Amino acid sequence: MTLRVLIVDDEPLARQRLQRILRGDEGLELLAPCADGRAAIAAILEQKPDLLFLDVQMPGLTGFDVLAAIGAKQMPVVIFVTAHDRFALQAFEAEAVDYLLKPFGAERVQKALERARDFLAGGARRKLERQYDGLLRATSAAREGSCILVRKRERVIVLRPEEIDFVEAYGDYVRLRAGTDTHLLRGTLTDMERKLRADGFVRIHRSRLVNLLRVREFVADREHDPMVTLKNGVRLEASPAYLRELQRRLQER
Repeated sequence: MTLRVLIVDDEPLARQRLQRILRGDEGLELLAPCADGRAAIAAILEQKPDLLFLDVQMPGLTGFDVLAAIGAKQMPVVIFVTAHDRFALQAFEAEAVDYLLKPFGAERVQKALERARDFLAGGARRKLERQYDGLLRATSAAREGSCILVRKRERVIVLRPEEIDFVEAYGDYVRLRAGTDTHLLRGTLTDMERKLRADGFVRIHRSRLVNLLRVREFVADREHDPMVTLKNGVRLEASPAYLRELQRRLQER
């Protein structure tokens, strides 16, 4: 039986790595990968893959949002992919077919693939649907409670923490940068730090927070100005004292 496989991950290198690992398996048909949740939903509904490698933390719609949008009855077998997730690996262990913790190697991918094949061979569709229902229940409170609401005239924009690159103090407001969009929200940086810390944000300057998932590199030696560079190329001024905390949090992930 040939399995139709769909890879969903917003990081190009992660998608390419999984494709390289899976390409040598003659029992797999690799579909065109998806870089975000919306594309994944369309691909799942149209192409009906048998197996999905699904990144949990993506800008816009998360992996759990994709699962909620498709529904347990139509969702293929899922192997979750995550660098770090506050929704807890316990939920994966209890309710998911398997998960890959970044960075992962080819051997770990093969083990997850074997487990998925065994699951599919058993024909346990009802069990799979119960697992997905359980996973959605286990993560629903966290998914619903982590939004930030920004009012713009008559509209209210819903921002998830994983969409935000960094947050800056801006007078009586905080400025949230999400890709090319900038949003102003009345409040203090301390309040935002308290709200977003569990979502992977850390202070790099007395007036700036950064999303750890967006950090590509940083400079922390005495001979250069302290600086944090994001994956999109944006460079942010930092403070040596705060960079120590940044380094500690990154090493924990």
